[in-house]
Amino acid sequence: MNILLLIGTWFGKNILTKPEFFVGLLVFIGYLFMGKKIYEAVGGFIKATVGYMILNVGAGGLVTTFRPILVALKTKYNINAAVIDPYFGLQAAEAALKTIGQTTAAVMSALLVGFLLNILLVLLRKFTKIRTLFITGHIMQQQAQTATWMLFFLFPQFRNVWGVLLIGIFSGVYWAVGSNLSVEPTQRLTGNAGFAIGHQQMFAVWVADKLAPKLGNPKKKLDDLKLPKWLSMLHDDIIATGLIMIIFFGAIMLLLGPEFFTAKFGKCVVENGMQTCPVVNPNGVAAGAFDPKKLSFGTYVISTTLSFAVYLTILKTGVRMFVSELTLSFQGISNKLLPGSFPAVDCAATYGFGSPSAVLFGFLVGTIAQFISIAGLLIFKSPIFIITGFVPVFFDNATIAVFADKRGGARAAFILSALSGVLQVLCGAAAVMLFGLGEFGGWHGNIDQSTLWLAQGFIMKYLALPGYALVIILMLLIPQIQYIKAKNKEQYYEGTVDLVEE
Repeated sequence: MNILLLIGTWFGKNILTKPEFFVGLLVFIGYLFMGKKIYEAVGGFIKATVGYMILNVGAGGLVTTFRPILVALKTKYNINAAVIDPYFGLQAAEAALKTIGQTTAAVMSALLVGFLLNILLVLLRKFTKIRTLFITGHIMQQQAQTATWMLFFLFPQFRNVWGVLLIGIFSGVYWAVGSNLSVEPTQRLTGNAGFAIGHQQMFAVWVADKLAPKLGNPKKKLDDLKLPKWLSMLHDDIIATGLIMIIFFGAIMLLLGPEFFTAKFGKCVVENGMQTCPVVNPNGVAAGAFDPKKLSFGTYVISTTLSFAVYLTILKTGVRMFVSELTLSFQGISNKLLPGSFPAVDCAATYGFGSPSAVLFGFLVGTIAQFISIAGLLIFKSPIFIITGFVPVFFDNATIAVFADKRGGARAAFILSALSGVLQVLCGAAAVMLFGLGEFGGWHGNIDQSTLWLAQGFIMKYLALPGYALVIILMLLIPQIQYIKAKNKEQYYEGTVDLVEE
């Protein structure tokens, strides 16, 4: 008994408190389960662990770079600001979890519970009507982290193993039901290509597929529009992210003025042979490294804002590294256990099936709609100021435009992309306040998380545990309704649609 206690204590201190090792261990076990050689499993462990460590470097860089700017904004104008982007949301949720003594080990445990539940729901598809397995690993990790903070925040009495179970159930049901809801729209778009969407806008895709025919004419598509060639540069996410950050954070820094970023050094201290001179600021705000004697403030602003793109790239590189291993190990398990199921993959997989103009069009329309909505927040003195993030404004609105254009042409793509941009900002601000993330400077921001999860959050906040049960039951009823409304029951399980323009 003492030996088991010692092993459990060691595991808790050395694995559960080190998420990079926990992720690596999941990959290692998954590879062994798949029958991989021991050296392949070890290689997967190393790559996943290093990938997660790279993610931490990127997340840390984002914190040290943008946190002082948000603090300065609060100090000078008494405005709380939050970036709506899953990577900023990831960092905000992690910072929030640390304040309540939780680690991302809880996140990964919940992720595993959710994935296993998704498998179980597909295994029991005769009863559950679930046909899809969510395998987009980096999205699972982002959503599991957001859900962990949400439920720990809403149910502080369950900040334990039971809470992890509740989070896993919530995440797994959302993954299964949402991806299952996207089957018919995706099959209609791709010509029965045999996959579904496993991303951040699964419910929004279904809504777009249903509303688009009522809003426009599918014969008047985006291909009929001519967009300037120079806009093609925005297809590159680094360029688009850099421009967005220059526009938003650059404007904020210019409004704050150089005094908030001028380095003032306090008394130097020597520790372990190293001299450190703490940076202070007369305004009480953590100062950056701006030195007016060395460069102009405009140069400093551009350099600082572009560093966001640098740290986001580092963070995403780490995510891709550990997620590629995690997804492979999960997918290997699912292929053995769930033959005939539909993989739910990244929304970008649909871009080659729609109009070549739809992706850029949706991005631009969603961006403009977000800018207008942010101006509205300022005009009406919202307690939360929202800053545009790249991932929601690009992937959500581009994906919605692709599906809307297919079913309702350019008009539907315009209306639904614009609506998505407005909801991302206004509902994102409400979510920041509801889930207490104002002081941490970020929110997940994608359309499903800023609409569906927001509504579910209100239900759980005011109905407590019965509200949680109601949220789960309502989600599980959706595939039942889908099946009842299906004209051809065999076709439902095959996941095919009649490819006739409606």
